[in-house]
Amino acid sequence: MNPYVANPSRYGDMVYRRCGDSGLKLPAVSLGLWHNFGDKDDFDNMRAICRTAFDLGVTLFDVANNYGPSAGAAEENLGRILKKDFASYRDELLIATKAGYEMWAGPYGNFGSKKYLVASLDQSLKRLGLDYVDIFYHHRPDPDTPLEETVRALDGIVRQGKALYVGISNYSREQTERAAALFRELGTPFIVNQVRYSMLDRGIERDGLKTYAAQNGIGLITYSPLAQGLLTDRYLDGIPADSRIRTDGRFLKEQAITPDYLRRANALNDIAHRRGQTLAQMALAWILRDEDITGVLVGASRPSQIADCVGTIHSAAFSEEELAEINAALR
Repeated sequence: MNPYVANPSRYGDMVYRRCGDSGLKLPAVSLGLWHNFGDKDDFDNMRAICRTAFDLGVTLFDVANNYGPSAGAAEENLGRILKKDFASYRDELLIATKAGYEMWAGPYGNFGSKKYLVASLDQSLKRLGLDYVDIFYHHRPDPDTPLEETVRALDGIVRQGKALYVGISNYSREQTERAAALFRELGTPFIVNQVRYSMLDRGIERDGLKTYAAQNGIGLITYSPLAQGLLTDRYLDGIPADSRIRTDGRFLKEQAITPDYLRRANALNDIAHRRGQTLAQMALAWILRDEDITGVLVGASRPSQIADCVGTIHSAAFSEEELAEINAALR
């Protein structure tokens, strides 16, 4: 693969939104490395995905300690890509990683203790080949560790210079309120909650997190915007042999392709076509339709998918009639 020189026009079309009340702006579309960056995935394809993303103005690459498989592989592969292609562009990039799920054996390799979070980030920095990450997340609430301990650990990580900002992930509104109050007491640069959100999963609307975050200066970046592929046209005519259901099956099961799902997906697909979009493009545009959402994380198995996703950012407006029709299709 030839030496990489970034597209000089990379910032021309991307939209950047301020993350909560912070000074940091995130791209409307960011690259998530949850899938397709593991041990058995093609490294040249990974590089091509990252290059394409940055060439289109995607400045945030999002990973976690346990992404792979195997655990740690996505960080290692991203570290290799950063060294080979992006060393001279480090100050233009946002690198985010997380800790909170099981990473190593024993009582100190999981959840939210200070011992785990500090050790995990030290390991992540080595795999990434970096001195610091831009955002470090606690990946999920810990039912046993006092929240005060988790918050103080994240605050200490920033003060040590290992992360510039901190975030939380998969926290409900109530949990976010509690964490935010503790961060405010410490003066920690807590800026974002990373949550699952899509037309098929509107939990952050139901529990009030979406509104609370917007009213209190907390950014929201969303993952699984296509509901693991359910908000695409991939399964409207059966289950392809090379689909995620057939080749992976960890996160999307065949049982999800129900008659009710097909009814809703086909109705949404019809609306998307009338808008001149694919179902996937409409699903992304729907998330970005208002300023309550800072940005959306997308995964990709090939570079062209990134281009398709970024192409939605200027078509995020919906009429009231379209939104009503979408809600009716989802009921």
